[in-house]
Amino acid sequence: MFATFKMVFVYVTLGTLAGIIGIPYSLAVGNVDLLYRVAMGIMRAGLRTGGIRVEVRGLNHVPAGVSCIFLSNHVSNLDAPVLLPVLPGMCSVLLKKGLMRIPFLGTAMRMGKFIPVERGSRREAAEASVAAAAAALRSGLHVVFFVEGTRSESGRLLAFKRGPFYLAMETGAPIVPIAISGTEKMMRKHSAAITPGVAKVQILRAIDPAGYATRDELMRAARAAMIAALPEEMRPR
Repeated sequence: MFATFKMVFVYVTLGTLAGIIGIPYSLAVGNVDLLYRVAMGIMRAGLRTGGIRVEVRGLNHVPAGVSCIFLSNHVSNLDAPVLLPVLPGMCSVLLKKGLMRIPFLGTAMRMGKFIPVERGSRREAAEASVAAAAAALRSGLHVVFFVEGTRSESGRLLAFKRGPFYLAMETGAPIVPIAISGTEKMMRKHSAAITPGVAKVQILRAIDPAGYATRDELMRAARAAMIAALPEEMRPR
């Protein structure tokens, strides 16, 4: 638990300081670019303090100058702080609505156009989330989906949510699948204990939705790419 304590201390201390200074500054200048970069630096610092090293492969697969839809598997609460700082540009993320109520953090996420999602929400709410993601793409942001919609307790890839593929077909934004591994052993679901280690992020080739006739075909292509990149023990049975 000592690694957890150290990481939380860094996030709370530096995050609060960044919020106190960075939120008023961002409001004054009218953009959150600097606040976003600082937040990514704090995420990296927390991981280092917790003894977590991140290995990244495939950054060359991210199309330059294009807003992308990043799709990742989800096996740990460490996935977001591992993934977001390594992605180029600025990203909007779909996340639990409750996180938006955290002091300073919630305000910063709203300013960064993060998109709240209610688990088990009605179709209207889901459509509103997709519309907000489309607006984020049009503004020049990337959008990150943990495409299973929840963390996998076993570490194996779960069924995908369809929203990201509807978004890709509607906007034409390329899909970039991502396979995360290692975090499932460092911080398991329903546990706050962190075990130091190496988190691996493999960014796969971008998929152009224009090459697929239907949303389901696009989803199958992205899923196949992700399955092939995951270790055997993380692939669906």
